[in-house]
Amino acid sequence: MIITTLAPPYIEPSQLADALKSQGYGVLSPAGVASFVGQPDLGSIKADWNDLPLDNFLKDGGRYRRRRHSCFIASGKSLTQVPHRAHYQPLAYNALHGGMHRLFEPIASHTLQQPVWQSLLLAIGSICSAIKGEQPWYVEAHQFRIDTLDGIGRPTPEGAHRDGVDFVAILLVERNNVSGGESRIFEADGPNGQRFTLSEPWTLLLLDDQRVIHESTPIQPTATGGYRDTLVLTFRSGGFLEQA
Repeated sequence: MIITTLAPPYIEPSQLADALKSQGYGVLSPAGVASFVGQPDLGSIKADWNDLPLDNFLKDGGRYRRRRHSCFIASGKSLTQVPHRAHYQPLAYNALHGGMHRLFEPIASHTLQQPVWQSLLLAIGSICSAIKGEQPWYVEAHQFRIDTLDGIGRPTPEGAHRDGVDFVAILLVERNNVSGGESRIFEADGPNGQRFTLSEPWTLLLLDDQRVIHESTPIQPTATGGYRDTLVLTFRSGGFLEQA
């Protein structure tokens, strides 16, 4: 069977801020990401996705998601990790898992010590500031592995959503023996939408969370051991999301 996927509409790193302003999202190719970050050794963090604990908070009873989570403040050329804290989203942004304080295992020190880690977060922070003004950005970092050991894996079991932040970055780390996982983006206050599949490792999708809604469709195995690895980074002004 031939499986057709739509390629992402790649842009140059120099166009990223303008794309976010005009359409609410932008996609960089792997070469574009390497240029954007100024750090070509993206693969230095790849192996760390093989050691993610199971996500025990899934309300659908699934065992298809593994993850780690840590938080940072990106300010100018400085990146500071904050004390480990729970991940929280209001029900208004996550109807399935909102209202819960979900405490995940922190991202491994080996990952955080790689030069590409700081370079990536600060580069995205600079785009956020180019759009909304220079300021500290409160960053939540999520390592995800969605697997197909039980058949279907769901990258966004909550469906199309916003995250309650200013910007969301989705970096594809690897796809292995899966189909699906299509990225879908919809205007929050309009009829237009876009869909494509992140298929090349180190592709970056950056979203304006206040302008668009997003989701990733389920994945299915094409051979034994299928999975999809991503790094999701959220950037929020003023502070981390807290329970009101």
